[in-house]
Amino acid sequence: MAREPRLDKPLDRGVAARPSASSRDRFGRFTEWVARAMGTPTFLLILTLFCAAWIAWNTMMPENLRFDDAALGFTALTLMLSLQASYAAPLILLAQNRQDDRDRVQIEQDRQRAERNMADTEYLAREVVALRIALEERSAQTVTRDVLRQELKALLGELEASRDDDQENAQ
Repeated sequence: MAREPRLDKPLDRGVAARPSASSRDRFGRFTEWVARAMGTPTFLLILTLFCAAWIAWNTMMPENLRFDDAALGFTALTLMLSLQASYAAPLILLAQNRQDDRDRVQIEQDRQRAERNMADTEYLAREVVALRIALEERSAQTVTRDVLRQELKALLGELEASRDDDQENAQ
C-alpha cells in the first residue's frame, strides 16, 4: 500500500537522492577491502591459476567443450581481465583517497599534539628556571654559625636592655 503524502507536512526533497553517511562509509570500507585484497600474493596466485586453467581448458579440451578460441587470442579472457582492471583501478584510487584523508587528519592531530607538548615544555622550562633562581637566592641567604651567634647575641643584648628599662620604669 503506497503512503499518501500528507498536506500538513512538507515533502522531504533530496533526502533520498543523497546517500547517507553510513552507506558512503560502507562503500569506502569495501573499496579498502578490495584494494587490500588485490595487493596480496594470494590474489595474484589465484588470478594466475585462474588464467592458467582458462588457457589450459581452451587449448587442451575437445573442440566442442571450448568456449574461448585460442586462435582468436583468448578474447573472452582478455575482456574479463580488462573488466577486472577497469573496476580495480578506481576502487584502489578511492581507497587511497580515504587513506589520504585519514593521514591528513592524523597529521593535523600530530601537529596540535606537538604544539601542546612544546607549550608544556616551555612552561616546565620556565618553572625550572624559577626554581633555580629561588634556590640561588636561598643559598645566598644561608646563615653561617658565626653570623647566627652574632645575631643571637645582639638580640639577647636588646632583650636584656629592654628588661632593664622595664625594671627601671616599674620602680
